Amino acid sequence: MTIKLIAIGKTDNKNLIALIDDYTKRLSHYIRFEFEIIPDLKKVKHLSEAQQKEKEGELILAKTQNSDVLILLDENGKQLDSVGFSSYLQKHMNSGIKTLIFVIGGPYGFSDAIYKRANGKLGLSKMTFSHQMVRLFFIEQLYRGFTILRNEPYHHR
Repeated sequence: MTIKLIAIGKTDNKNLIALIDDYTKRLSHYIRFEFEIIPDLKKVKHLSEAQQKEKEGELILAKTQNSDVLILLDENGKQLDSVGFSSYLQKHMNSGIKTLIFVIGGPYGFSDAIYKRANGKLGLSKMTFSHQMVRLFFIEQLYRGFTILRNEPYHHR
């Protein structure tokens, strides 16, 4: 199985990029992982929030196939602790799916088309984080989830 993270917009912070790269490299010992960044939309001053979400949604959908399982990282999604998230990952791996995609939306969230296409929603916290920080937090939690599944000492219970 491949796990893919899709995010809107690039990260400029070199420290965050280094940490994301570190956890991405660590993840490669457990699973095929891809991190795909969709560039920020250009000329958004003339677009409403709904139009921006719609355009971003089209770009996200273009990166998916019908057979992919699409999970939105959404503030209203189901919240899991790290052990629960590791079980969530295991269930998806056991299901025989080829690609599990997690998506971090743009500044205004997701379009209706993305919500309709999604197979589920996960929330990372009730707190609000920058989209750049969410990337790091999520990739670290993926790594933590796999260390939990392998009973490795990274996650102390």
